[in-house]
Amino acid sequence: MSAARPKPPAAKSAALALPRRRMGVLPSIIFMSRWLQVPLYLGLIVGQTVYCVLFIKEVWHLVTHAMSLDETSIMLAVLGLIDVVMISNLLIMVIVGGYETFVSRMGLEGHPDEPEWLDHVNAGVLKVKLAMALISISSIHLLKTFINPDAVSERTVIWQVAIHIAFLLSALVMAWIDRITTHTHPEHYHDLAARHPVPTAVREAAEAD
Repeated sequence: MSAARPKPPAAKSAALALPRRRMGVLPSIIFMSRWLQVPLYLGLIVGQTVYCVLFIKEVWHLVTHAMSLDETSIMLAVLGLIDVVMISNLLIMVIVGGYETFVSRMGLEGHPDEPEWLDHVNAGVLKVKLAMALISISSIHLLKTFINPDAVSERTVIWQVAIHIAFLLSALVMAWIDRITTHTHPEHYHDLAARHPVPTAVREAAEAD
């Protein structure tokens, strides 16, 4: 008789899983309080809509005044458009990533339009990505200042550079802390991967590419 094949770690975890215990009234209320964040994310969607209107307005102004603007003005206008896009991307990360992390899962596993960064997002990764987005936005503002330095005072330039450096240091510290946490408690991330495996169709499509 052949020896029984050992169960993989995911199967062992499922076999050892305890039956779900009924939550008490107070824990249920506390757990359900996470849905209070939904109006906040809906408000951010309204803000995203306002930024879309602002983007269209800026594009219209650039197109209608293209023949009368010099190269520096056009460059500053384009940087302003990039700034709006990056802030919009920041809003998307906060809305989608925050809802997925702190409120409820969206069930996007295997969806063709699922964001690449969403399949491994957690609170630590989300903080690092938000910090990188803020650095990108700060870089755009610094570039606009360097293109037209006469429009701002020297004190303003110094403050912008200092704030940009502070963003860089903050992102490095958060990435370092996230790396330490990942290596200190690797079993937590392995359990997450076991509970939410990549669908077979998606994995085969990625290997085919």
